[in-house]
Amino acid sequence: MSYAELLDVAVRAARAAGEVHLAHLGRASVLRSKSSYADLVTEVDGEAERVIREVIAERHPDHAVLGEEEGLGAGSSGGRYRWIVDPLDGTVNYAHGYPVFCVSVGLEEDGQRVVGAVLDPTRNELFTATRGGGAFLNGGPIRVSTTPTLTTPALVATGFPYDTSGERNLALVARLLRLGVPVRRPGAAALDLCNVACGRMDAFWELGLKPWDCAAGSLIVEEAGGRVTDAHGWPDPYAEMIVVTNGPLHAELLSHLGPEA
Repeated sequence: MSYAELLDVAVRAARAAGEVHLAHLGRASVLRSKSSYADLVTEVDGEAERVIREVIAERHPDHAVLGEEEGLGAGSSGGRYRWIVDPLDGTVNYAHGYPVFCVSVGLEEDGQRVVGAVLDPTRNELFTATRGGGAFLNGGPIRVSTTPTLTTPALVATGFPYDTSGERNLALVARLLRLGVPVRRPGAAALDLCNVACGRMDAFWELGLKPWDCAAGSLIVEEAGGRVTDAHGWPDPYAEMIVVTNGPLHAELLSHLGPEA
């Protein structure tokens, strides 16, 4: 089974979910909150995940699917392949009609990320990557920036979790702001990763992300020439703190994010 064939499934699943996003944009109902009052779920989250699962099951009914809304589905044990999907990353933005949200579809083979597709439906931007095959935006190759230092200045993004670790992140943001580094908080981690991959952003970090937030985007960054590690510099896209850069900035950013900084 080729990565190109698997990527085709990821793209079809992402586009199907994107159609759901656009069909309900501006009139989606908030169903409930999860970890806090601000951690929203709309009916679109569930509907988008259902269509993703349908597309995957049509071609690969024996593959496991880990989704933000439904957890692990059929075929979740014993197989080589696990799809990791966020049907609507940036739900709070979406619920308010703020057009910064996406769908993220990643695939692991024997525990290694091998395929990633992230679709921004409002801009019709599709980011894709396969292991060893490079990263692309709407079919054209992308690369990370060459910004050498944080004070060049770099453009850096972050996000805030819905629990009390958000207070910890405030201190990290303050460290960079004191250096004069521009820091943005768009609110959709998968898109933040892709913006690093294509050079719009130079770096990104966040605490408390889940695998579905970064399975696809982290592969896209790596295939675009960037680095994805934990707070200690170890390559771990699912770490408690994920640190993502163009490469040249990595050690410097880590020095400002560590507890001793």
